[in-house]
Amino acid sequence: MMLSKRFNDAVAFAASAHAGQTRKGTQIPYITHPLSVAGLVLEFGGDEEQAIAGLLHDVVEDCGVELVTLADRFGIRVAAIVEGCTDGAPDEHGRKAPWLERKERYLSDLADEPDDTLLVCACDKLHNARSIVSDIRFVGSSIFDRFAATREQTIWYYRRLAGVFARRLPDTRLVRALEYEIQAMTDFGISRDATAL
Repeated sequence: MMLSKRFNDAVAFAASAHAGQTRKGTQIPYITHPLSVAGLVLEFGGDEEQAIAGLLHDVVEDCGVELVTLADRFGIRVAAIVEGCTDGAPDEHGRKAPWLERKERYLSDLADEPDDTLLVCACDKLHNARSIVSDIRFVGSSIFDRFAATREQTIWYYRRLAGVFARRLPDTRLVRALEYEIQAMTDFGISRDATAL
């Protein structure tokens, strides 16, 4: 598949929106995450619009970009996929609902999202899970201190996500890849720390 100028424009838009942001607890530029998600979307059979949504999936939640702006610049389908990937935009004071409330609502809503949205959401969660497992290997389970959720809550959430994706997504490779990372997250989180590796 040849990617068009729209994809390049989305890369630039995402890079600008996430400028100065880093991945939690690291110095890794945040843009590496949406770039990775877009790559996974294409790897698992998504089309260009889904890849664009992968690039933009956090700009509403983390950068304050309006969905109408995305619809105007990248189309209604892209905006709808981004909306489906968003688990809670901050309010006018920059605050989000409590973690568990947001995650339970997201899981409930996810069950009814169209397949094209689910693919992007699953790629987002797969990259996040891979990042967590990588960090556990090098830092230990203290990496969970970076998050609003405990290790147990994080693993619960990812298992619930995998269940939704397993029921809905036709490509089981993506679900198996996510389940592999969840198992690694669980095993390392329980029995190992960085000094044991």
